[in-house]
Amino acid sequence: MGKTIIISNRLPVQLQISNGRINAVPSVGGLATGMKSVHSGGDSLWIGWSGLTDEEIPDELGDDIDRALAEHGSSKVKLTAEEVDGFYYGFSNRTIWPLFHYFLEYSEFELASWNTYKAVNQKFADAILEKASEDDIIWVHDYQLMLVPQMVREQWPNISIGFFLHIPFPSFEIFRTMPWREEVLQGLLGSDLIGFHTYDYERHFLSSVRRILGLEVSFNDIYVDNRVIKVDSFPMGIDYKKFKNAAEEHAQRNPDELSELQKRLNKHKISDPENKFLLSIDRLDYSKGIAKRLYAFEYFLNKYPQYKEKVRLIILAVPSRSNVPQYQLLKKEIDELVGRINGEFATVSWTPIWYFYRSMPFENLIDLYTSSDIAWLTPLRDGMNLVAKEYIATRTDKTGVLILSEMAGSANEMNESLLINPNNFEQIADSLYEAINMPKEEQQARNGILQKRLERYNVEKWANDFMNSLKEQKDRDAANVSSRITEPRLNAILEDYKKAKKRLLFLDYDGTLAGFHNDPQKAGPDKELFDLLDALYNQQNTTVFLISGRDKDTFTRWFLEKKYNMIVEHGVWISRNGEDFKLLENVKNDWMEKIRPVLESFVDRTPGSFIEEKNYSLAWHYRKTDPDFGNLRATELSTVLRSLIGTDDLSVLNGNKVMEVKSSNVNKGRAAMRMMGEDDYDFVFAIGDDWTDEFMFQELPESTVTVKVGRQKTAAKYFVENTRKVRELLNSFAKA
Repeated sequence: MGKTIIISNRLPVQLQISNGRINAVPSVGGLATGMKSVHSGGDSLWIGWSGLTDEEIPDELGDDIDRALAEHGSSKVKLTAEEVDGFYYGFSNRTIWPLFHYFLEYSEFELASWNTYKAVNQKFADAILEKASEDDIIWVHDYQLMLVPQMVREQWPNISIGFFLHIPFPSFEIFRTMPWREEVLQGLLGSDLIGFHTYDYERHFLSSVRRILGLEVSFNDIYVDNRVIKVDSFPMGIDYKKFKNAAEEHAQRNPDELSELQKRLNKHKISDPENKFLLSIDRLDYSKGIAKRLYAFEYFLNKYPQYKEKVRLIILAVPSRSNVPQYQLLKKEIDELVGRINGEFATVSWTPIWYFYRSMPFENLIDLYTSSDIAWLTPLRDGMNLVAKEYIATRTDKTGVLILSEMAGSANEMNESLLINPNNFEQIADSLYEAINMPKEEQQARNGILQKRLERYNVEKWANDFMNSLKEQKDRDAANVSSRITEPRLNAILEDYKKAKKRLLFLDYDGTLAGFHNDPQKAGPDKELFDLLDALYNQQNTTVFLISGRDKDTFTRWFLEKKYNMIVEHGVWISRNGEDFKLLENVKNDWMEKIRPVLESFVDRTPGSFIEEKNYSLAWHYRKTDPDFGNLRATELSTVLRSLIGTDDLSVLNGNKVMEVKSSNVNKGRAAMRMMGEDDYDFVFAIGDDWTDEFMFQELPESTVTVKVGRQKTAAKYFVENTRKVRELLNSFAKA
């Protein structure tokens, strides 16, 4: 069993250089706490940046830092000040952060920052590769390292890699504005499991994968070559016991043991027991909506003036990225807003807003949580928002009201709170009024449900659920290897191929010998394919049929002069040795006049779709349509056609982004069986990628070597990943 390697931008320890000595102090952040169950003992390693640039580390202390980190199971990635500026302050926080939080106006698309981001991601990947072995489990964290999974995968193809994004993933319409969108998606798809806080973020990611990369997505599985990547949501929890126990211990303190902050809070509580404390805790970030919260508070005081001198808003804004211009402007705006509102509403005995711009120790956070009647958290966009969960965990008597933005990821789990739209001041003011006047019994009923849920799905369970899912995904992927054409299996097939006295090969075209093209007429054969087919056709005792749903005119143009054997339109026409096509089946086409108008109406209503008319079938292609819209229209068309046809004479085939109407007595399986009956073949091979090829796989004898291209459910015995693998397989036949 290998070790677990955790990778994040920052390590779970902070380095302190004092008097020429290095000290490593464990962090108390949510991620560091949550990973305790994963990062424990000698079977795990945490890789990240130490927080000190190369320029800040004296040469003589380099080894001391490594030893100090090793004591905490950690290993550093070295970064220069220039790299930190371009990678962290640049691309991570001036491109990805604003874009993923829907602040397009703040997003900067600088090529230099992107290049630094790539280079630093490669540094992290190299650090992993230096420490990892192929049986290890890799867990990469967050938006700073989205390229790392693929960089590691390129060197260790079979290693187990998980990735978790701790911020929102934006909708396709937002994400596609990024110039390097393909590279970011491909970087993430190096993972076996990709986790998000909520289903919404998961859905947005899958939509971008389909629309931008054109990959097949089935529910929450993505098919990439020889791998299936699972995408799932894992809402991050908190260390519930830590906050609950701290609150209980806090309640037992003697008056002389209280902090200065708690004494001040108590003094105001005693002077007016009816006074309500509203608590707002956030990093100083534009995504947190602090400025809008202040405007909303002003609106509330004007709408409900009876609460002047009865409520006090406590704002704790934790400094963040103070060297980024947008954050500097935001601090200036908030400072001015607090000053203006206090100046407008304050009285001799009452200041409406207490504003703290600083970090606070854990003890003071507990003071604020336990003393505040209402937690008011209204981010404009937030991956999760753990403060909401921490507040509820500290309410030991189950009182208190949580007002939470529906734009926070935690809102999905906390429906018992008062959910609001942070842009709706009227709703916010009314929710504040409701919170102030909520009966104690209702508060306790709501919080009781929330506490049970948060205690059950805590941060440790979040980490364990992700790791278990990653291991299950690897086991599932290993199980799929049972049908993959591995080297030993290929050798066995080749041995049978060489021994055979008479061989028969059925080769599908689109998606098998050649990739798909938005315009079917432009997906013609290349020289490499011609060379391969020539080699197979010229082999002794080998009969090869190209078997396709294509129309005979196209195959006549592409292949007739090569004198290949061909079966087209799913078995309607046959050509042998360069002869003109002849009917293989007795079919009619008088039905086409009735069906064509139906397909034309769907073309009119589905931009990007078109009709391909063959001699005895009609095909509606929707590869160029929006993926979701095309699938919706295809489902609708299938229903319409099946109800309209209503006979056994016609059937509807659902292919790869194409729906075809044809005669029921025609399919590839029937045609293949007719060819097989013409001689005594002792080696039969059939390969295809589509639902229409399943007829061959089902009807040909059990001894046939049947191969599916792709990982979809199939009746074939084996699978290969893509057209490149198909050609490699057939080349091995040609050289046998």
